[in-house]
Amino acid sequence: MKIYIYDTTLRDGTQAEEVNLSTWDKIRIAKKLDEFGVDYIEGGWPSSNPTDEQFFYEIKNYQLKNSKIVAFGSTHNPRLSPEKDDLFLKTSRVGTDVITIFGKTWDLQVREALETSLENNLKIIKNSIAYLRPKVKELIFDAEHFFDGFKENKEYALACIEAAKEAGADVIVLCDTNGGTLTHEIFEIVSFVKEKMGDIPLGIHCHNDSELAVANSIAAVRAGVVHVQGTINGYGERCGNANLCSIIPNLELKLGYKCIPEGNLSKLTEVARFVAEVANLSPFKRQPYVGSAAFTHKGGVHVSAVLKNPRCYEHIPPEKVGNRQRVVLSDLAGKSNILFKAKEYGISLDKDDPVVSELLYTIKELEAEGYEFSVADASFELLLNRALGRVKRFYTFLSFRVMDTKRSIDKEPITEATVMIEVGGKIEHTAATGKGPVNALDNALRKGLEKFYPNLKEMKLMDFKVRVLTPRSEENGGTASRVRVLIESRDNHSQWTTLGVSHNIIEASWQALVDSIDYKLFKDDIKRQRHEK
Repeated sequence: MKIYIYDTTLRDGTQAEEVNLSTWDKIRIAKKLDEFGVDYIEGGWPSSNPTDEQFFYEIKNYQLKNSKIVAFGSTHNPRLSPEKDDLFLKTSRVGTDVITIFGKTWDLQVREALETSLENNLKIIKNSIAYLRPKVKELIFDAEHFFDGFKENKEYALACIEAAKEAGADVIVLCDTNGGTLTHEIFEIVSFVKEKMGDIPLGIHCHNDSELAVANSIAAVRAGVVHVQGTINGYGERCGNANLCSIIPNLELKLGYKCIPEGNLSKLTEVARFVAEVANLSPFKRQPYVGSAAFTHKGGVHVSAVLKNPRCYEHIPPEKVGNRQRVVLSDLAGKSNILFKAKEYGISLDKDDPVVSELLYTIKELEAEGYEFSVADASFELLLNRALGRVKRFYTFLSFRVMDTKRSIDKEPITEATVMIEVGGKIEHTAATGKGPVNALDNALRKGLEKFYPNLKEMKLMDFKVRVLTPRSEENGGTASRVRVLIESRDNHSQWTTLGVSHNIIEASWQALVDSIDYKLFKDDIKRQRHEK
C-alpha cells in the first residue's frame, strides 16, 4: 500500500528555535528531498516572510523529478472575505499546483485564538477551500488541533472536517498540534474518523511534545491514513515534529508499506546528515536508523556476537538506510573489538596474537586515565599500527615552549611557541606566534616539518574541544583536574580526530596535535608505498 510522504522541513522545521534557512538553503534541501523521493515538499508560508515567498519563485528554475512543491497558508481572515484578504491570496499567487491551508477545529482555539463564533469558523473553512479549489490541482486541509478538539467537542471537530470535505478538499490531515495525544487515542480517533468520513483520503500531522510523534504517525497509518507529514531529523517548534527519518524506514521495513521510490531508502542517512549540515546543526548521533551510533557497538559481549551474526544486536542491516556498522573502543572492550577495528583498517589479526592482549591492556589503562578512543579513531589507528611496527618515526621530538604575554588589559595576549625537533639527523629549532597556544604550537611545528613534508600544507585543523574530566579525588579537582583535548583535522581527502589527556592543557593539546600530524604523515606514507608497488 502506498503512503504519501509530505515533508514540511522547510516550513514547520524552520520553526525550531535553532533552525534558520536562507532561500538558497531551502533550494538545496528541496533538491535533496526530491532526489530522495518524498511526494510533497512544503516550501513555506508565502505571506509570512520574504524568504519563503522567494523560494517559490526560485524553485521554478529547477526541474524536480519526484516531488510536488506545496504552498502553505491559513484560512482567510474572519473579518474579510477571501477575495479581499491579501495574505490569504498570496498563497495561491506563487503558482504551485498544490496548496495546503490550515483551519481551526478545536472550539477553544476558535473562540480564544481566532476570536470568532463556531458557526462563522465553519463558513471560513468552506469559503477558503471553495475559493482556492478551482485555482490548484490539489488542495490539502490541515485540521489544526483536531485531536484536542475531538476530545473536548467531538461533534464540532467532525463538523469542521466535514465542511472541508464538502468544499472540495482532496486530503484532510488530522493534526496533533500540541503533541499531547497518546498513541492508543490516535488509533481510536483516526479509526472513528475514517469510518465516519468515507472515502476521502486522510493524513496525519504529529508533534513530539510527548515523545510519541513517530509512534502516533505509525498508529494513524495502521488506522487508515495514507498521507504522513513530518520533517527530516524531527526538526520543528518546541519538541519538534514527527521524524521522517524514523517513520519512513519503520513503514517500509517493518510494515511493508511503500513510501519512496524503489532503491532510495539507502539514501536516508545521507539526506539526514545533509539537512543537518545545511541547517548548521550537529547530527544527533543516537538518532535511530541514521545516527552515527545507531549501529555502533561498544561492549565486548555485543561485539563478539555481532561478529558472528549482526542480527544478534542489529534490528535491520544498516546498509538498508545508508548507515554502517561501527565498533568503538573503551574500557568495556574485549578482544573482539580489537579484531573488528583492525579489520576496518585492513589488518588481519588472530585473537591469540600477543599484540591483541597488549593493545587491550593498553587501551584499558589509557581510558582509566581519561582517554576515549571511541571519539578519536585516528589516535587508535596510530596506536594499533605503532604496536605492529608499521609507523615509522618521521621526526624526533626534542622540546617545546609556549609563552603568553598580556601587555594591556584591553588587548589580546600575544602567544609565542618554540619547537625543537630532529628530522633525518638535522635539528630544526622554530618559533611562531598564533591565536592561542595550540595555534602557535601548530604553526611552529609545521614550520619545522613542512620543508621535509610539504604535504602538510594541505592539512587544516577544523575543530578543537576541551573537556574537564571528573577528578578521582578532591585534591585533584578544580583547576588541577585532568583535561581531554580533541582535535579534528582534515586534508583534501579525509577528516580525522585525535586526542590527548593531561593535567596540563598545553600538554594534552600537544599530544592531540602531534597525533594529528603523525596520522597525516602515516596515511600519506601508506599511499606512497601502495603507489610504488
